[in-house]
Amino acid sequence: MAAVETAMSMSDRSKARRGAFFGRRKGHALRPRIRLEIGFGGGEHMIAQAEQHPRTGFIGVEPFVNGMAKALAAIDLKNLSNIRLHFDDAVFLLEWLPSASLAGVDLIYPDPWPKRRHWKRRFIQDESVAAIARILRPGGEFRFATDVADYAAWTLKHLIRSPDFAWTAERADDWRHAWSGFSATRYEAKAKREGRVPCYLIFRRTDDGRWTAG
Repeated sequence: MAAVETAMSMSDRSKARRGAFFGRRKGHALRPRIRLEIGFGGGEHMIAQAEQHPRTGFIGVEPFVNGMAKALAAIDLKNLSNIRLHFDDAVFLLEWLPSASLAGVDLIYPDPWPKRRHWKRRFIQDESVAAIARILRPGGEFRFATDVADYAAWTLKHLIRSPDFAWTAERADDWRHAWSGFSATRYEAKAKREGRVPCYLIFRRTDDGRWTAG
């Protein structure tokens, strides 16, 4: 259970812990490279990433109990020490994290809210794009995956018009195939079974000096 207790330690939002929730030794962060996954669902992608990159710290945020329970069970089974979980809305975490503190942010198969009257509920909005830009280091990546063509176009539109991001794709294969190290989720498996085509987008944080670390 030690791994579970450690994973849930992000419930302490004090300023002292904010910059050191993966621990420090001799004044240096034990995991200086940190990635965030927003809405990790059952945690398959996040858990696999944490296993592949043990020296990287991973933060997962998920508002639903079932997803949190599955992730905690996997963390306990695999005894992972490089994951921290936040059981709440991602908006609050984005506000709380320090500027320029993350190496990457992943949003994997988010709810597409397909009806036009619900588009305002989609996670990708100008405000959330700006919030992600603030917490990413220059050169950091925002990675997005969906099987809904309209949501892919929506995300592309919002990120391209942001001065804080540059789309990394150079050819069609770059968005037709998952990025290196991608771990498929049950949502992706279902999408492929039902004939839907996934889309993978990567955007790099530009270095405009708007936000500094801290």
